[in-house]
Amino acid sequence: MKSIWEFLGPQQIIFGNEAVLEIPEVLKRFNYKSILVITDKGIASTPILEKVLAPLKNESFIVTVFDEAIPEPTLEAVVTAYEKLREQTSFDLIIGLGGGSSIDFAKIVSLLLKYGGSPRDYYDGKKLVPGEVIPIIAIPTTAGTGSEVTTVAVINDVELELKVGLTDNYLRPRIALIDPTLTLGLPPYVTACSGIDALAHAIEAYTAKPFYTFEQGERAVFQGAFPLTEPLALKAIDLIGGNLEIAVHQGSNIHARDNMLLGSLLAGISFSNSGTALAHAIAYPIGGKTKSPHGEIIGLLLPYVVKFNAKMNPDKTAQLYSLLVKGDENLILDEKIKALYNYLISLNESIGLPIKLSQIGIKQDELEGIAEKTLEIKRLARNNPRVLTKDNLVALLDEAF
Repeated sequence: MKSIWEFLGPQQIIFGNEAVLEIPEVLKRFNYKSILVITDKGIASTPILEKVLAPLKNESFIVTVFDEAIPEPTLEAVVTAYEKLREQTSFDLIIGLGGGSSIDFAKIVSLLLKYGGSPRDYYDGKKLVPGEVIPIIAIPTTAGTGSEVTTVAVINDVELELKVGLTDNYLRPRIALIDPTLTLGLPPYVTACSGIDALAHAIEAYTAKPFYTFEQGERAVFQGAFPLTEPLALKAIDLIGGNLEIAVHQGSNIHARDNMLLGSLLAGISFSNSGTALAHAIAYPIGGKTKSPHGEIIGLLLPYVVKFNAKMNPDKTAQLYSLLVKGDENLILDEKIKALYNYLISLNESIGLPIKLSQIGIKQDELEGIAEKTLEIKRLARNNPRVLTKDNLVALLDEAF
């Protein structure tokens, strides 16, 4: 039985309205000069990019903008970016600006620019990142992935029909700079997908298998739930549960945007230590078969996974019920589980997300293969509080179909 846990996080978090104005002072403190900004064309076409670049213009920084990051980054897109950028000057720092996909894109490019090779070299079960990558400042424009503080970068390997998470503490951004004003006016669908992903991060971090159930001496980035991850996850659940619908339906509500970003941040810090589990494990093979964004898939799966795991820790399930459903505390556990499941289904419907796999193009005859591939995502499957088998996964997927 394991008796040691270790808590890790970014070197610095800067949070608040107009936080982007702090960029020059941060760069001077670390003596960064040559800066690569990685973003996508959507952000580049809005005032957001200029808002980030403006504070740098009166300083002696050399800034290169690469605006070809894409949603759900593919292996091909990341490798193409690496091949273009490695021919240019060396960079002291990379700024990842955008949603989780752009920040993940920046993480992988940083890794490749430092060590070369292919992202496939670092897939699950292969070699670890050798050491420090080019330092990253992550500036999120969505509240969801928590990528600004996590060890994970997700890539879509189209050839393998699989989304894969590269995971290593060296991939964690050095600085998370979080400015709620950058998320104002974010489209409702994007807000919904990213926000439900953040809620899933928090729930899975909170309910992950306890750290002490793993073998002594076992070392993994995802350690299971432990005393510091649990309160962070609970606060995140409270913030996101109370603000997600408001943020979706009132895009200019700065109070809701602020709370969503804080919830996403806390969930990211929590799960980057404890780990996510079944919903994210299933999402990887599903993500290789559909064009649905990651958050939409996660939100769809969340009610079924929460119900699947609910009896593994009745006290934690009761806590989720209290925070989210806010119903009669005298109900028996089975009634609380049913109410929690119904709440999560209704939440998806309220924010415009699907609740069945058939709605996103998954076919019945694909469920068995999805179950088999889920079991291969060992870094997440091992973290789930309930033992996974092909049979119980197929049953879960059939219910979600």
